[in-house]
Amino acid sequence: MIQFVVEILLFFVIFFGLAFILNMLLRKTWLMSYIYPIVVIMIVDDMSTTRYFKDPAESISIMINKFVNLGIADIVILGSGLVGTIVSGYVIKLLRKSGYQMF
Repeated sequence: MIQFVVEILLFFVIFFGLAFILNMLLRKTWLMSYIYPIVVIMIVDDMSTTRYFKDPAESISIMINKFVNLGIADIVILGSGLVGTIVSGYVIKLLRKSGYQMF
């Protein structure tokens, strides 16, 4: 149980930090939230990304099968990463509204 809570916290903090830095550098507030599903696909499937271009029908069906077979704990952990990217977007907007021009 402790490991589960730590994983949730780690995914939240890692993706909050990545999204915050990406927002600072590119000045695109929600970019990481849009990229996050691609990152999740890369985490969940065990295939090479080029396989999606070589054999799209089979690789997409394998990916969907892996997503259907995810456990509740995995979904919660991956969801905490998405929440981290969304919170990062709101923090960046708040900082910009407060007058911090570098954000």
